[in-house]
Amino acid sequence: MLAGTLHVNSECNMVSEAIPVSRLTSEKAGNSNHNQIDELPCQDMETRNGTLEFDEATINHHSEPCRGESISGIHHGAIEANLNVSPLSNDVLDMNEYETAFNEDDEEDSDWEPLKRHVEILKWFCTNCTMVNLDDVVHCDVCGEHKRSGILRNGFFASPFFEDAIASRTESESAGRDADSSSRNSVSSCSTAVGFDERMLLHSEVVVKSHPHPERPDRLRAIAASLATAGIFPGRCYPIPSREITQQELQMVHSSEHIESVQLTSHLYSSYFTPDTYANEHSARAARIAAGLCADLASEIFSGRCKNGFALVRPPGHHAGVRHAMGFCLHNNAAIAALAAQAAGAKKVLIVDWDVHHGNGTQEIFDGNKTVLYVSLHRHEGGNFYPGTGAAWEVGTAGAEGYCVNIPWSRGGVGDNDYVFAFEQVVLPIASAFGPDFTIISAGFDAARGDPLGCCDVTPAGYAQMTRMLNGFSDGKLLVILEGGYNLRSISSSATAVIKVLLGEHTETEFVKRGPSRSGLQTVLKVLQIQKNFWPTLGPSFEELDLQWRIFSIRKKNKQLKKRRRTLAPICWKWGRKSVFYHLLLKGHFVAKSKRR
Repeated sequence: MLAGTLHVNSECNMVSEAIPVSRLTSEKAGNSNHNQIDELPCQDMETRNGTLEFDEATINHHSEPCRGESISGIHHGAIEANLNVSPLSNDVLDMNEYETAFNEDDEEDSDWEPLKRHVEILKWFCTNCTMVNLDDVVHCDVCGEHKRSGILRNGFFASPFFEDAIASRTESESAGRDADSSSRNSVSSCSTAVGFDERMLLHSEVVVKSHPHPERPDRLRAIAASLATAGIFPGRCYPIPSREITQQELQMVHSSEHIESVQLTSHLYSSYFTPDTYANEHSARAARIAAGLCADLASEIFSGRCKNGFALVRPPGHHAGVRHAMGFCLHNNAAIAALAAQAAGAKKVLIVDWDVHHGNGTQEIFDGNKTVLYVSLHRHEGGNFYPGTGAAWEVGTAGAEGYCVNIPWSRGGVGDNDYVFAFEQVVLPIASAFGPDFTIISAGFDAARGDPLGCCDVTPAGYAQMTRMLNGFSDGKLLVILEGGYNLRSISSSATAVIKVLLGEHTETEFVKRGPSRSGLQTVLKVLQIQKNFWPTLGPSFEELDLQWRIFSIRKKNKQLKKRRRTLAPICWKWGRKSVFYHLLLKGHFVAKSKRR
């Protein structure tokens, strides 16, 4: 069962294929997940919970995926042997024998076809969103990023339109920030801690498949490059030393079987927990380092040694449950941080999860726990969006009803206004009534604009506003933990905006408040109707919003009715002999009489 995978090829950004002109054959996909991403960028990955499985396919170490290969594999020598043709002197063939050979072949095999010409089609995967493009295309067809953009060197400050370019204005602003930060007192300015370790970059999918995995090391590289270019980290934020989480600390969250299964991957070159949750020989250590950084940040913040913090970690964690790894997640970093804060003295911990996917693992771990309030805002769509959990009626069990709050969006494209509206009407009132001593944000940035999996529309200004709203709880003791987010430009700009709020800055683009969408209002009303049974403070808000919704529905219905009546009475009747009839029809007199009859 534990068959390791042998593979010595390295991934490359440029891929070439030899394809017959008469028929283009598609690449063999590694799993259904990546096929879905390749064909439809905004379709979410669908997986099932599963036990630890290992890749049994043995990859030929002589193959070269970065070079063109002949699909048919036919050589001229083989053709010559099949035709039974022997060359004469001076390398000249007897044409009679040649024709005889072909005639005999035609009689024996009527399906013979001449050799197909092969052409080499080059393609490249976008560094920003991982989508595939033809080689002659300079900018990504999906996100518009330049083929050789400098996003991994300069972060989101790099120009998306030019090769390895950065705006001169940004460079000058960064230099000004660096000079300003170096002149400040290190003790007073370094109030925000950042957890990061380069060893987490070693966690990657080593098997080369038809499409790069979205959860890739470049996610951390892009954020780190953005923070360095802005002079934030290193600079205004200080690092904390990293360590691996201990087995005793992991056992407070996960089962022994789960911990052993993750540790087992360190002895294998490549393995999979689910079709989309990979591991290599470095993944177990990376997961322990990520969990250790989150635990130490929570302890540092609650003890007052730093004001707040940002955990720049991977692999993510909020899908990892008590006994399973799934959804790119191995250990649950937010749950480990919450228990670390409680071990340091916190009595109540608030976890707000704004990742576009529901944190089913975090909900499972704290189900029935009244000392931890879990709030999640995510796409749900009636259970059709991964992972399918997180309906509004999932409120907690075992006497802890109301300590799990799910705000499930019914569609994609949800933006800043719906998120902030849900914060104002649901998250903040419940959090105020709960009164947390410590606050954790499971900050997945896959609901950001441009993300290929989330397909929502939250901007950096929206993320900054939500962070600012949560910063008022627990005396500012706030820890932000990176979860998902797969568009490098989106996650790096959003993470930078969030850290600026932690530093006390105002973002360059201030949030402009507008009303929610119709579907967003309906979702919030549904959540309020359920949660007001456990949090009485939500009662007045629900009644007010419900009344507004009823008025809105009546007005909309009247507008539709008038529009339909206008189609029955032409506008020219208004000023002619039929003006009286026009007004009576418009007011609905004739409709009312017909109903009475």
